[in-house]
Amino acid sequence: MPRDTRRKFLTAVPALALAAPVAAQQTAGSSGVTRKRVYRTSTGPFKKDGPPLYSQELSFGNLVFVSGKGAGVDFKGDIKAHTKRVLDLLEESLKSAGSSMDKVLRVTVYLTDMKDYDGMNETYLSRFGPEPPVRTTVAVVAIPDRSLVEMDCIAQV
Repeated sequence: MPRDTRRKFLTAVPALALAAPVAAQQTAGSSGVTRKRVYRTSTGPFKKDGPPLYSQELSFGNLVFVSGKGAGVDFKGDIKAHTKRVLDLLEESLKSAGSSMDKVLRVTVYLTDMKDYDGMNETYLSRFGPEPPVRTTVAVVAIPDRSLVEMDCIAQV
């Protein structure tokens, strides 16, 4: 490569490297800040007057955050039935936000009794396949809707 061509190339490379962040900021909005987007599904805790207590799902950048889902006050059944119901609700929320169970990165599981751990796992593992997301499972005293299990998650959009 001739010396003049090499010099032009080397002086152009830093300019190209600086152009990429500027373009990325422009696509994020005029302020360069990524905005959150809130989604609504047909189920969830709503106050009769005023704003909802919290967002059921929201996305930020390429991530979607899904709030805790329980089986519901009138839901009957054992831990496997409760786990299936909760996973169905998580999936509904993920779909409404443009994501899916395949894109889940992290799950937090809340159990009212650690004796239910094995039963919850049987149903849980059938939904995530051979490469499940990272997970934390904790025991809690109670879940507001009297569910045996509650889960929340973070996924890619």
